[in-house]
Amino acid sequence: MIISINKRLTYTDRSIIMRAMTNIPDTKQHILDTAATLFHTQSYGDVGIATICKEAGVSKGSFFHFFPSKQDLGVAVLEQFREKINATLVAKAFSSQYPPMERLLRFVHELYQFQKDQVDQHGHLPGCPFGNIVMEQATQDDVLRTKADGCIRSIANHLRTAVTDAVQSGELPPLDESATAEAMFGYLEGIQLMAKARNDPELIRTLGPAVTSIRVPRPIQ
Repeated sequence: MIISINKRLTYTDRSIIMRAMTNIPDTKQHILDTAATLFHTQSYGDVGIATICKEAGVSKGSFFHFFPSKQDLGVAVLEQFREKINATLVAKAFSSQYPPMERLLRFVHELYQFQKDQVDQHGHLPGCPFGNIVMEQATQDDVLRTKADGCIRSIANHLRTAVTDAVQSGELPPLDESATAEAMFGYLEGIQLMAKARNDPELIRTLGPAVTSIRVPRPIQ
């Protein structure tokens, strides 16, 4: 037997529905923020959907409403990291108001401060979010590897601009600008890995400034 109940929505009922609709973007962002913290401070592989839902206080139904799979969430997390790093570390360091080589030193300082803040908050140094995914998932998930590589290239482009400006201004001699920028970024990734292994952000502050000494000569024609 089917019982049909016709009832006019009260003001309270409408308010609950409107709040639920309004909170949909907040729920998605909350899941994203929770996953970003868990992936960065633990690891992508070790953190399952159940853990993310528990930490975020949402059901699996809500999770899958916004993210069809954990991989989709991982891609979104990497993109959010890229946007946040560009809006904070990169924006602070690579302003054109600074001389080109000073931009590189400022970027080192921002990297150091970022990792130090993570240690102060979580007790350990998590390293580069893109480098972490590459080392963990590159041989297992080509979608995540490709996304992480794109994020790395995006940030490395700012180093490329600084190197190009430095050559044009005479701060650097003529060289292979693209290869030099990539070598610089690779060096910074390496010292972040060492700092992670030692759980010591001071390594970034000590070794980071040497990035300005890296030169890759132009290919011999």
